[in-house]
Amino acid sequence: MRNFKYLVLFVGVFFMSCASVKNTTDLPEVLRLFHDSNANTVLVAAHRGAHNGNFENSIASTKKAIQLGVDIVEADVKTTKDGYLILMHDSSIDRTTTGKGKVEELTFAEIRTYNLKTPNGKISKETIPTFEEFLNVTKGRIMVDIDMKTDNVEGILAVLRKTGTTNEAFYFDNDYEQLDRILELDKTAKLMPRAYNYQMADSAITRYAPPAVHIDSKFYTQELTEMLKKNNARIWINTLGDSDSLMRAGKGEKVLEDVLKYGANMIQTDEPELILQLLRSKNLHH
Repeated sequence: MRNFKYLVLFVGVFFMSCASVKNTTDLPEVLRLFHDSNANTVLVAAHRGAHNGNFENSIASTKKAIQLGVDIVEADVKTTKDGYLILMHDSSIDRTTTGKGKVEELTFAEIRTYNLKTPNGKISKETIPTFEEFLNVTKGRIMVDIDMKTDNVEGILAVLRKTGTTNEAFYFDNDYEQLDRILELDKTAKLMPRAYNYQMADSAITRYAPPAVHIDSKFYTQELTEMLKKNNARIWINTLGDSDSLMRAGKGEKVLEDVLKYGANMIQTDEPELILQLLRSKNLHH
């Protein structure tokens, strides 16, 4: 009887521990899938981190994305007046911090005196992170999509090399001349060109043979996705804005159907947790 009680206790503790285990990103598997355009798995990118109830482009939202098991975290990188690389989407710090002013007109020391905030006024204890601080969190844990909000390509490459994260990151831009500069400095760099129509997507394939191409719903067709997959490129599409609002309203099934109907297999969203739940329920996420 005593042994039976111990067995029951052990089983209970085991299942409680299993239930408390959090989904975390499997980076080696993500890196493998990133280069497999025909894999059944849909990769999920957290737009500016998992920032719901959090702060965009922050260390907190980055850690939350990793905890959720998101595959890729998107980060906007800008340069301060004195050459520091920081995470910031807007040209000014007004919307997302307690301060005011344009990023390129402020020194890093000045920017660090302010805290991050949400649009509704919630203030964080966290200040604007540097690109290096961000990479020290993502290293070995999650793939990084660098949204190029700066022409400081040399600086970005230097920080990637310093942190040993070059292979874990890729570059997104609609400026193909800037993507050319990246390749001149690092021939192994992974690029994700932005395309605005079929012809531009075809041109991006010819020019770069990239592992991924960023498209949108305006020219999302079966013909397009077949061409991209034939050329070993994954198809990145957003659910930002109205689609994410529909997901929050409980209409995620419809959103997912529309987003995946022609074979897109990378989704960037402000609702990574909801998208992951849907994909996992359909065995479309690793």
